[in-house]
Amino acid sequence: MPELTTPPPPRPWSAPTAAGGVRTALRLPGSKSMTARALVLAALAAGPGTVTRPLRARDTTLMSAALGALGVDLDTSSAQRWAVRPGPLRGSTQIDVGLAGTIMRFLPAVAALADGPVTFDGDPHARTRPLGPLLTGLRALGVGIDAADGDLLPITVHGTGQVPGGAVTVDATRSSQFVSGLLLAAPRFTDGVTVRHVGAALPSTPHVRMTVEMLRAAGAVVDDSVADTWRVEPGELAGRDCVVEPDLSGAMPFFAAALVTGGTVTLVGWPTHSVQPIRQLTDLVEQLGGTVTVGPAGLTVTGTGTIHGLTADLREVGELTPVLAALAALADSPSRLTGVAHIRGHETDRLAALAAELTGLGTQVTELPDGLVIDPKPLHGGTWRTYDDHRMAHAAAVLGLVVPGVELTDVGCTSKTLPEFPTLWSAVAAGDPGELADS
Repeated sequence: MPELTTPPPPRPWSAPTAAGGVRTALRLPGSKSMTARALVLAALAAGPGTVTRPLRARDTTLMSAALGALGVDLDTSSAQRWAVRPGPLRGSTQIDVGLAGTIMRFLPAVAALADGPVTFDGDPHARTRPLGPLLTGLRALGVGIDAADGDLLPITVHGTGQVPGGAVTVDATRSSQFVSGLLLAAPRFTDGVTVRHVGAALPSTPHVRMTVEMLRAAGAVVDDSVADTWRVEPGELAGRDCVVEPDLSGAMPFFAAALVTGGTVTLVGWPTHSVQPIRQLTDLVEQLGGTVTVGPAGLTVTGTGTIHGLTADLREVGELTPVLAALAALADSPSRLTGVAHIRGHETDRLAALAAELTGLGTQVTELPDGLVIDPKPLHGGTWRTYDDHRMAHAAAVLGLVVPGVELTDVGCTSKTLPEFPTLWSAVAAGDPGELADS
């Protein structure tokens, strides 16, 4: 069995202050969310496929290794295009999820199609991330699963080579990945699957729409005409070339740099049609006092250097909360960010972590059950704990642009989605006017 990987040691880092209004174009690697889904769909396809412009980072490297352990032949030697050759899925293996929700929630259904037991485990905090609704749903569809108390990692999926499928009801209030994890493998289930979400409003719905669009692009028949219900018919998925979009969530700290310094940042390579939540991002940027334009050069955000307070329900874009909270701490009026109780179950309890770290730098923060109220006060430097969470590091980096002396306990956690982040960020802060390209 493969050994579980050890996260890199902490890398303390002094966040650079901006030399002036940042003006740059950058070409970021592909979306983590799209890369993960593309790899899973390619692994389940009837023939070989490719993933173009994928993200190479800790989460996607672990996803590739996990699929390889299940018998999928992946060639990831090229930075620009990964080749995926599906094969019979094998069990009697162990999968390291790291801290990746995409692995721990997308691959149990895939493992059920393997020919033996598959054990999942990961970083210590991964053992606290919720899995219960997903595991309950898979068991209802005929999958045998053993799990730790509370339906947490480590788990063992007893693959039999097939899954009967059928109809299942889940409460995905804590993570939309529970829905996506059931849908992605559904074309390979004997009877397909019908998933119905019950409970409070589903968070991060753009990610479920991404799953549906990518399934359809791969040849699956998906009916989502009824609210909170998805029907995936059984059938073959096509091997194809999936081109991954630049990562909108990963671009958010760079867009924030334009807003706080009165600069302009262009995300190069933005597609004409996107499966990511561009409309929601545009609305938020405009409320904060910036502008968003899309043209031949890419997706451009321009700021004035003045940030306005924000009142917003972030349920659909919870990944943006840490950077938005940092912007709120620099605003000219209070902000109220709600609808994100589910991010308490991410890499860390992001609401508690943000409240603690923003307070430590001088901001007045009230923690709500599902969000934060942020009343800006004069900020000062200090140590910012990152909690092994890349989004917490992004928030601190944004603050450091205009608050000297912000010290991150660990910038290495940004390798989860963008290993080049410290280098790129330093170049942006220094006012590099050229195009900053990924490798």
